[in-house]
Amino acid sequence: MNELSEAGRVAAASSLYSSEPVGFANQPPFVNAVVKLETELEAEPLLDFLLALERRYGRQRTRDVPKGPRSLDLDLLLMDELVMRSPRLTLPHPELDQRRFVLEPLSQIAPELRHPVSGATMRELLAVLPEEGANRSSAVRRLSSQTRTS
Repeated sequence: MNELSEAGRVAAASSLYSSEPVGFANQPPFVNAVVKLETELEAEPLLDFLLALERRYGRQRTRDVPKGPRSLDLDLLLMDELVMRSPRLTLPHPELDQRRFVLEPLSQIAPELRHPVSGATMRELLAVLPEEGANRSSAVRRLSSQTRTS
């Protein structure tokens, strides 16, 4: 997380969560977390920063199996109320409201944050997820009870 400080101030960080893989199932569980980063960067420069950080940790998106094992996966989920679609980036993240492994940690640090398109809070989005497959409650479990806000 120290590297994220190169792009701004980490204002909050969720606990760590273990989740079953989605899509490509024949791989170990993932560890997920969400941070709130206060930054002066615009969306695409921030995306460039995150992709460079992934490469620093050995991720090669062009060679990785889609949805397969990876050393690090940093997704830009939201930027305030920005709604955008470019060839490189869609905000809010198009699968944000469909993934328990994202909504659990996001709801932990920002339960009343509203999705800029639907208007639903993160807590509300989490509450309506189907209790099946990778979205069942038992597929995502908290590993640590520590959150950080500053």
